[in-house]
Amino acid sequence: MIGDLRVSVTDRCNFRCRYCMPAEGMDWIPREEILSFEEIERLVRLLVDLGVTDVRLTGGEPLVRREFPTLVGRLAAIEGIEDLSLTTNGYFLAEQAAALVAAGIDRVNVSIDSLARARFFEITRRDALDRVLAGLDAIAAHPEVRPVKVNAVPMPGLDRADVLRFCDLARERGFQVRFIEFMPLDGDRAWRAEDVLTGAAVQALIEAVHPLRELPREPHATSRVFAFADGRGEIGFINPVSEPFCADCNRLRLTADGKLRTCLFSLHETDLRGPLRAGADDGELERIVREAVWRKELKHRIDEPGFRPPARTMSAIGG
Repeated sequence: MIGDLRVSVTDRCNFRCRYCMPAEGMDWIPREEILSFEEIERLVRLLVDLGVTDVRLTGGEPLVRREFPTLVGRLAAIEGIEDLSLTTNGYFLAEQAAALVAAGIDRVNVSIDSLARARFFEITRRDALDRVLAGLDAIAAHPEVRPVKVNAVPMPGLDRADVLRFCDLARERGFQVRFIEFMPLDGDRAWRAEDVLTGAAVQALIEAVHPLRELPREPHATSRVFAFADGRGEIGFINPVSEPFCADCNRLRLTADGKLRTCLFSLHETDLRGPLRAGADDGELERIVREAVWRKELKHRIDEPGFRPPARTMSAIGG
C-alpha cells in the first residue's frame, strides 16, 4: 500500500551540490508550469484519500519558494496526514523556522554533507556552513519538531575526521545523522559505481571508534538505524546502491511541475497537471493515479546491465 508521498515544490536551489546539480547552466522549469499551492493541496488531499499518511516537502530547495509556510499550513490542515515533514539545505531555515513550526511542520531533515568548512564548500560550491548550522540550531530550538535529522551524502574524499564530527553531532546534540549513498542522479552525469562510498564503509569507520547496535527496522523505512552502544545518539545508513530496499517501497513522488513518479529512478512519468488544469474531477484523477501505481517498478536496477538513469536529475525530481 502506498503511504508515503514526496512533494517537490520547486526545482530551484541556491546550492550546487556535486551529487545533484552542475555548477551552472541549469534549465529551470518555467514558472507557469509549476504547480500552485492550490493545485498541490488538491492533489495531496486526493492522495491522502487514497491512503497516503506521510507527506514530505522537498525541492530543489523548498524554502526558496515564496510564502512556503503558507503551503505548510494548508497541508497541515488536511485530515489524514499523520506526518508532515520537510527536507532542506538549511540556508533559509533560521529565518523561517518559527513560521514553519507555527504552520504545522512535524519533522525537518537538514542536508549537511560535511562539517568541515572547506569540504562543505567543495561539495556544495557555497561557503555557507555557518549559516546552515545556524538553521539547524533554530529548528532544534523547537522541541515539538522531533526528530531533527541530518542527511549527508558521503562523496569521494570523505575522511575519518569528518565522519567522527558527524558522530559528535549525533551524540552531543541528539540529531539522527544519516549517511545516504551517492546515486546516479547528478547534474554532471559523472556518477560511477566506484565513486560510491557505501554505507558499510562509513559504518566501519565509525565502529572503529564507536561500537554500534542496530535498532529494529520500521516497515517501509529507507534507513538502517543504529544506536551508539553506550546509548548516546543514533546514526542511520540509507544504502540504495549497495543494499536496495525496493521490495517494500511504499513511496510516490510528485514533481514541481505536476508529474507523478512511482520510483526515484522511473523512466516514465504520469502527468497530473494537464488533466488537473483541463478540469478533470477527482474521480478521473484518482483513476489516473491508480493506473500509475499499478505500474510501479519492482526495482530501480542501479548498476545492473542496461541500467539507464532518468532524464531528470535529483533537483528536478525532488529529494
